[in-house]
Amino acid sequence: MELNLQPMATTCFVTGKTFDEGERVISFLVRNASSDEVMRYDVLETSREGFSPSGIIACSWAHPYKPKKVGENPERELKLTAENLFVTLADPAVELAPENERLVQFLALMLERKKLLRPKGRAADGARNLYEHAKTKLIYAVPAGELNPEFFISIQEQLSALVGGPKKPADGKPVEPTAVVADAPAEPVVEAPNP
Repeated sequence: MELNLQPMATTCFVTGKTFDEGERVISFLVRNASSDEVMRYDVLETSREGFSPSGIIACSWAHPYKPKKVGENPERELKLTAENLFVTLADPAVELAPENERLVQFLALMLERKKLLRPKGRAADGARNLYEHAKTKLIYAVPAGELNPEFFISIQEQLSALVGGPKKPADGKPVEPTAVVADAPAEPVVEAPNP
């Protein structure tokens, strides 16, 4: 999964007010309803109620605003990979929104399979799994959960918002899945005799 995003804004999308250092900002990733493009919106936490995007909110995270330093490479943040999204959402300095718990669990599973995260057991409270990031050696605590079929069904909409889902037909009706069996013997055709 890789998306190109805009860098963090310096003003609130809702109010237009310039962010001050340390102010709480909520960043949203939203899949636009008409273009299927994923957009980033940065909103002051105090203006969250006024934010109503036209599209599906894939995820959000709250963080204190830090202005860019001179010479910092903004291109680094424009590529949103599964790894970057995990590091952003699971960062201990960022409050993990309840609606993002499943996404963080899924990303941890995916990154563990890619050997980018190493499992390090459970936290002392038993409610979180610990993972070591292979590149930075930082430890991330991920809410523990059962990865059962219900989990994957529940995360499907959030993932579709990030990477795009199947296209809907023009009539808007869901397409019924059909099964095709290769090399299946044909049913014999029986014709009624003519009297």
